[in-house]
Amino acid sequence: MAADSEPESEVFEITDFTTASEWERFISKVEEVLNDWKLIGNSLGRPLEKGIFTSGTWEEKSDEISFADFKFSITHHYLVQESTEKERKDEVLEDAIPQSMQDLLCMNNDFPPRAHCLVRWYGLREFVVIAPAAHSDAVLSESKCNLLLSSVSIALGNTGCQVPLFVQIHHKWRRMYVGECQGPGVRTDFEMVHLRKVPNQYTHLSGLLDIFKSKIGCPLTPLPPVSIAIRFTYVLQDWQQYFWPQQPPDLDALVGGEVGGLEFGKLPFGACEDPISELHLATTWPHLTEGIIVDNDVYSDLDPIQAPHWSVRVRKADNPQCLLGDFITEFLKICRRKESTDEILGRSTFEEEGRETADITHALSKLTEPTPVPIHKLSVSNMVHTAKKKIRKHRGVEESPLNNDVLNAILLFLFPDAASEKLLEGTTSTDHNNPPSDSEDYNLYNQFKSAPSDSLTYKLALCLCMINFYHGGLKGVAHLWQEFVLEMRFRWENNFLIPGLASGAPDLRCCLLHQKLQMLNCCIERKKARDEGKKISTSDTVTIAHPGDAGKIGDQLGPDHLKDTEKGEMGKSWDSWSDSEEEFFECLSDTEELKGNGQESGKKGGPKEMANLKPEGRLYQHGKLTLLHNGEPLYIPVTQEPAPMTEDLLEEQSEVLAKLGTSAEGAHLRARMQSACLLSDMESFKAANPGCLLEDFVRWYSPRDYIEEEVTDDKGNIVLKGELSARMKIPSNMWVEAWETAKPIPARRQRRLFDDTREAEKVLHYLAIQKPADLARHLLPCVIHAAVLKVKEEESLENISSIKKIIKQIVSHSSKVLHFPNPEDKKLEEIIHQIISVEAIIARARSLKAKFGTEKCEQEEEKEDLERFVSCLLEQPEVLVTGAGRGHAGRIIHNLFVNAQRAAAMTSPEEELKRTASPEERRQNMVSDFPPPAGRELILRTTVPRPAPYSKALPQRMYSVLTKEDFRLAGAFSSDTSFF
Repeated sequence: MAADSEPESEVFEITDFTTASEWERFISKVEEVLNDWKLIGNSLGRPLEKGIFTSGTWEEKSDEISFADFKFSITHHYLVQESTEKERKDEVLEDAIPQSMQDLLCMNNDFPPRAHCLVRWYGLREFVVIAPAAHSDAVLSESKCNLLLSSVSIALGNTGCQVPLFVQIHHKWRRMYVGECQGPGVRTDFEMVHLRKVPNQYTHLSGLLDIFKSKIGCPLTPLPPVSIAIRFTYVLQDWQQYFWPQQPPDLDALVGGEVGGLEFGKLPFGACEDPISELHLATTWPHLTEGIIVDNDVYSDLDPIQAPHWSVRVRKADNPQCLLGDFITEFLKICRRKESTDEILGRSTFEEEGRETADITHALSKLTEPTPVPIHKLSVSNMVHTAKKKIRKHRGVEESPLNNDVLNAILLFLFPDAASEKLLEGTTSTDHNNPPSDSEDYNLYNQFKSAPSDSLTYKLALCLCMINFYHGGLKGVAHLWQEFVLEMRFRWENNFLIPGLASGAPDLRCCLLHQKLQMLNCCIERKKARDEGKKISTSDTVTIAHPGDAGKIGDQLGPDHLKDTEKGEMGKSWDSWSDSEEEFFECLSDTEELKGNGQESGKKGGPKEMANLKPEGRLYQHGKLTLLHNGEPLYIPVTQEPAPMTEDLLEEQSEVLAKLGTSAEGAHLRARMQSACLLSDMESFKAANPGCLLEDFVRWYSPRDYIEEEVTDDKGNIVLKGELSARMKIPSNMWVEAWETAKPIPARRQRRLFDDTREAEKVLHYLAIQKPADLARHLLPCVIHAAVLKVKEEESLENISSIKKIIKQIVSHSSKVLHFPNPEDKKLEEIIHQIISVEAIIARARSLKAKFGTEKCEQEEEKEDLERFVSCLLEQPEVLVTGAGRGHAGRIIHNLFVNAQRAAAMTSPEEELKRTASPEERRQNMVSDFPPPAGRELILRTTVPRPAPYSKALPQRMYSVLTKEDFRLAGAFSSDTSFF
């Protein structure tokens, strides 16, 4: 058994040497990839359409293979084409030469404007490239190149693949490829020459034809004619005769008062430099035959003016400096600063000494006035520049970051009411130049969480943006903010409403800073109403509120009514509540009597006792309802308005409520905190309706919680019987508890739900402690909002369709990013980058329109053609010039080159006329209208039998490109391998 088992164990030790070498393993790996990608056999596609290389979709797939430890990437590039069933049936033609060989002769896609270099050189629709995987690696030695090429040849032969396979050799930047394509009995070799210096004999067509013919080595005489395609590219860099139209903003005009402070409400726009750096004109002769033209070292027929095809492309300046982009970018940089306002400006200006100084100057200004006018009207300039006097105490005028004229202009722009003597009218000002408030652009602030474009916050953002860029940078920003905060305090202390803010509670759709300013305005309104109420009449001032149920008429009460009430004009404020004015006049008793009522109410608890009280604080009679207890009409009371809240206060409140937990005690405490407004309304209701019950209150305040149903009484009559809802009957219900503790006290004598003094001080403190970085964070949505509006406005003048799509993307992207607090810098930079790209496109459009003189066209048709041509230049890689050099656009381009040549030669047009007196001289001089071509490209094609006269006639092609420092020949030479 042991002897028998020995041979078996040896079987497992046998090594298979059939694919032992690294070279053979590499070849098998290449074959495996070609099989995986199904590149085996012949697959003929439809003939290539004109321009398909640029307009079609190119795709690629890659894999990685290695030769020993050297890694290569293998990539399949192909043009996506739809194939039909009919085409698939035609694939079985055995004698058909490979598709790529047929493509060598196709003239529909010569010189594609945007394509892989191998596509441009050989006109291929599909090919595979093997290249070193690492960017730094290169195949440099000749033996390695030959080894790779032989590997490719064997892999193609073994698999029957008819797709050309290339190997990249030498350094990557040289773009050197050698390759092969095999078919049934045919083979094409792809070879290349790349030199730094162009040999003189190959700078023209005749020399290149000699190379081509010698390389083909065709035994036939005479040789079949060679088909030629030629393209010369001319570069125009000198735009001197067309100055860049964008002018930088005139800073002197801003300060000198010629333009006025309104300039601060506008953002700059446009590129500071020409965003179009070069114009490339390609003159093409697509179908020439050898012998028709002469082009040698002595003479050339290739005159660009006579070329049948002209196409133009523009080279865009890399990252042109754009004003709007710079503005926003610089503003974003403030967000990264750490310094506080005091650190930037030095000592704090919020000191009592400064305030006293301001008061003294205030008094002195009154004394020096010739007429006795109220002090507030007299001190208009003092009011606008309060901070200036305080700052001067600690800092010389020369040291102030902001120039006085600039500061005055900004403050008058922000607070236009300060310039008039009607400061105390108290109406909020709006800018009528802005879009209507229902327009899509105006409502962008909802999406961006910024502020309306006619608001003070929005204007402040623009002013800070401009100051940061032009007038003092970060110090200037800190200085203006300090002035702004002092102005806010001055307005609070003197009951001056802040202009440019919508009245009413803070709008939670806006940025927090805007909400804070609105909150301050609410406080000023309340304080002003209270102060005026004390002065005007002995009657108490009331604040009107509307409890929460949607069914109550009270919800209709608007801010206008509130203002009127504050002025003591109660009749006017209640007009919308009732048709009859007599209904809501209530005879208010004197203060002593009111106090008595309040004291009595504490002792007497039942409805009967309460019914003896005198009603107070009635607003108007409810239309239908009567009190359940005594059938008296139910009166709607004057109630306190709920306290306005900003989003940070709401968050704070919700956190406190959340921390109370879910225990019974916590829930009870939470309910007590939330019922302050309810208790106030109950007390007002009790005061207005003596003898009322909880059911009466619920019927008015929350009708859904009072359920009425029809029942039959003892006499058989159907009557309505009502009772409280189930939730109102829950033991220890909050409403019941609140009702029992509520005393009949009218709104005017209740403790204030909204302590405007405390809230105003909180807002002023919040504003004072803001660092410039915090401020920039708050206002950045406003700046982006303004930038988007500016871009939209500029785009509407140019009407570029591609930009409309980008603007929509910016809006949707910004609305996602800016709605979150503290968005990431990277995301903000992306938005700004998108805005800059749009600005650059619009600047390019304007640059091209100026250069092509679209506005100067007298004929409407020509103007439309030119505008279409300019818009195509912006969106397409290369644009065909209709009519070549003889078309309207062609003549303009010709003139651009002529003018540039004259400028380069420093000759005047008069001398030019003298020199070109005779027709012959003019013709010769036409060539000098253009500079020497920056690039010369030629494609030579023919079909000849190789290597013997009786071989199959196969396509031959050679591409050559000559530039100043580069010479390349790329040849594809096919031969019949049937007998060779």
